[in-house]
Amino acid sequence: MDSHFKKYHGLGNDYLVIDPNVVNINLTPDAIRMICERQFGVGSDGILYGPIMSGNNLSVRIFNPDGSEAEKSGNGLRIFAKYLFEKGYVKKKIFNIVTSGGIVEAQIKDDAANLIKINMGKVTFLSTEIPVEGLEREVIDEELEIDGVKYNVTCLSIGNPHCVIPMQDISEQKARRLGPLVENHEMFPNRINMQLLKVFDRANIEIRIWERGAGYTLASGSSSCAAAVAAHKLGMVDDTVNVKMPGGELQVEIGPDREVYLTGPVEAIFEGCFRPDFL
Repeated sequence: MDSHFKKYHGLGNDYLVIDPNVVNINLTPDAIRMICERQFGVGSDGILYGPIMSGNNLSVRIFNPDGSEAEKSGNGLRIFAKYLFEKGYVKKKIFNIVTSGGIVEAQIKDDAANLIKINMGKVTFLSTEIPVEGLEREVIDEELEIDGVKYNVTCLSIGNPHCVIPMQDISEQKARRLGPLVENHEMFPNRINMQLLKVFDRANIEIRIWERGAGYTLASGSSSCAAAVAAHKLGMVDDTVNVKMPGGELQVEIGPDREVYLTGPVEAIFEGCFRPDFL
């Protein structure tokens, strides 16, 4: 019997891959919340539903644990690339994955598909494309009031929206306190991901992450890219940046045309089947 799901993690950011070609599950928001729940379900930071095949295209839908759908996820896409390679859906080590946030190129860097590089696409700071309320502009080092305190923020989209807040001291406690306020701030009509950013030098930064629809997470690929690109735009770092998080470290490369590449490890955890009574 084929497994109903396989579980992987990228630096502690864990996802379930549910393959519609193997099992037929109606992923309603309620079902997603139940499956991702760590006490009553399997437990995960999200679900990767795919591959959905249309011609030569391999698509994936990315679901947050609250049942909402994400446009793109750096860790999720590296996990999904490993799954496609392991299951034989792809034979070459460079291939494309279609997401609602755009087409992403994946590159398998070793024979075991444990190290994967993703072309995350181009970044935009334009308010109408993120989106951020107000007149059309690039949202760079802009003042934002959060719970009565003014912070300088840089916002961008890399297929999904991000708000980066540079500060001297970052912590899980600060991320958990500010995260929900930023995510649901009136300036962000589609809600937003938040990163607290600390810059060490021209090649190294550290972040704490609050993900839209998921909450505090140990690591995030798209958040790593967003923080690195924001720091680069602000003149704080060079083109190649090591991003440190509680879950580990990812490398971000920033091209001259704002195209962003993300490299990091992926590990398989386990696979299993849903019990009939759970379904």
